[in-house]
Amino acid sequence: MIDVYFTATPNGHKVSVMLEEIGLPYQLIAMDMLRGDHLTPEYRRINPNGRLPAIVDHDPTGGGAPLPVFESGAILLYLAEKSGKLLPSDPRRRSQAQQWLMWQMASFGPMQGQAHHFIRYAPEGQTYPVERYRNETIRLLNVLDGRLTEVDYLAEEYSIADIAAWPWARAIQAIGLTLDDYPAVQHWFETISKRPAVITGTDVKNAANLSSARPVLSDEQWSNLFGNNMLAAPTK
Repeated sequence: MIDVYFTATPNGHKVSVMLEEIGLPYQLIAMDMLRGDHLTPEYRRINPNGRLPAIVDHDPTGGGAPLPVFESGAILLYLAEKSGKLLPSDPRRRSQAQQWLMWQMASFGPMQGQAHHFIRYAPEGQTYPVERYRNETIRLLNVLDGRLTEVDYLAEEYSIADIAAWPWARAIQAIGLTLDDYPAVQHWFETISKRPAVITGTDVKNAANLSSARPVLSDEQWSNLFGNNMLAAPTK
């Protein structure tokens, strides 16, 4: 059994989709970041970075004690290697899958994450960071569209690279962008959207107070996400 410490974000959906695709048994453990579940000492022992998602594999590859794995890209690689699925065996395609996974982890996700912050949470009126990160997302969408005009999937076959990038392609609507100007991305996105594992893996939705365009947070909730509570070192 694999425990998935989960909230319904693009990174969370990477893991739930992957587990549905490969068919390994798992259970979702819902985490409330507004309440500060990600800041507890117990969770920090699973993920010292205090972010979501993370997993604990109670039947890990190689045996032994339960194995925690954090960082969504590392989780996808671990699950692909454990299951023998969705990481190409051909060396060239395998490298392509790893490259596009790193592209998503280093660029496509983080740039959107910054845009999300300045559009949804930061004090209003900060036009420079909004434009900066939205424009960078547009640049990255052009990179993605260019790749997908050449191939059906990022590594030429459906893989963890597509699972990593797909939820972030869906998330662009939250920063006022659409896929209309990226026909190759739109075709790829719609094709993947029809997969049963993707439908099931994304069925869990965000809590109402995190799904609005500009959620209203209490001081404590803000602190848990961005302020002193988030900065504080975990107690033992």
